Amino acid sequence: MGERLRKRGIRLAETRSTALFQLATELPAAVLARTLGIDVTVAVKWQRAAAGDWAAYAAQVSHRINDPHRHGDDDHAPR
Repeated sequence: MGERLRKRGIRLAETRSTALFQLATELPAAVLARTLGIDVTVAVKWQRAAAGDWAAYAAQVSHRINDPHRHGDDDHAPR
């Protein structure tokens, strides 16, 4: 099944990450961990990444806009 999805251009790792991000915004970490069978510390990390630090995000966007030489960076990736 994975091979068929890849042939259709569906990237499994990216799709999984997107789904985890969405769930992390909607569920408490304990419920997320129990539902997915992952450790609660991993669920907490996903929640922190999904919630984001909006002040840091705004600063990153500001730097991109104000630095015309900066391009190609993926500032939206979780860290």
